Amino acid sequence: MTTLFMSHPSCLDHDTGPGHPERADRIRVIERTFESEIFQMLHRDIAPELDYDALLRVHPAEYIERIRAAMPTEGLVDIAEDVVISPGTWEALSHSVGGTVAAVDDVMRGLSKNAFVAMRPPGHHAETARPMGFCIFNLAAIAARRAQTAHGAERVAIVDFDVHHGNGTQQIFWSDPSVLYASTHQMPLYPGTGALGECGACDTIVNAPLPEDAGSKMFREAMETRILPRVEAFAPDLIVISAGFDGHRFDPVGGLHLEVADFTWITNRLMDIAERRANGRIVSVLEGGYDLEALARCASAHVQTLMGA
Repeated sequence: MTTLFMSHPSCLDHDTGPGHPERADRIRVIERTFESEIFQMLHRDIAPELDYDALLRVHPAEYIERIRAAMPTEGLVDIAEDVVISPGTWEALSHSVGGTVAAVDDVMRGLSKNAFVAMRPPGHHAETARPMGFCIFNLAAIAARRAQTAHGAERVAIVDFDVHHGNGTQQIFWSDPSVLYASTHQMPLYPGTGALGECGACDTIVNAPLPEDAGSKMFREAMETRILPRVEAFAPDLIVISAGFDGHRFDPVGGLHLEVADFTWITNRLMDIAERRANGRIVSVLEGGYDLEALARCASAHVQTLMGA
């Protein structure tokens, strides 16, 4: 089995305006990086359109229609703090959801060993009915629910190593014993959630906040002592990764000062757990990462590791 790379040209048409960190060039540099010979065995697929039923498992119809109705025919519109939409945004959202669902289907059916979904806008700040922080639909949550509803997964673990806390994913699964949400993130930092004591109604929320300048040592210690043992004990049927690479030391929006090797290391550790607990099944969805060179290097290391390269 191979690693699946899922993307779609529509994500380039989600225009956030000049100078915005969450821009189409993020996907362009990843796709250029994956043109290298080392990725010749990477299985590539074009993300299908929106799976509305899968989207409804996470976001209510009223919210979805409100987002759709807000789409402009020209120009840019701010629909929430740090959320900009353009005429191409709905198509990008449609294929982001469709691609995430297709990647889960592929992995859960055993057609691919694991998958990396490189789409935008990202998702982990999106709550059930609230867009924020560049995010509109929560792709990690959609992936988890798809595995459960379409493939009978009893437990799904979402591991989020973005520099920002995934408040949306935490909110969606706060009272759900069947989904473990585990996050390392810089604190204090946007959005202000993710304190150590935020454990959820069923003790299935695991936060490991890190100080600015934490570096590799503190990041790995937090993973080793707080996150990974809980993921292992949860024995998930699928691991979903919220793969944010904005913890890298060159990234302009955070200050954790991680290295490319840290993303290789955590990918390996999660693959080890997946082999023991989830028949190797991992679906990784792109979140942050705003220095283009660092993003390309981190995504390359992440996917090479998923491939076993």
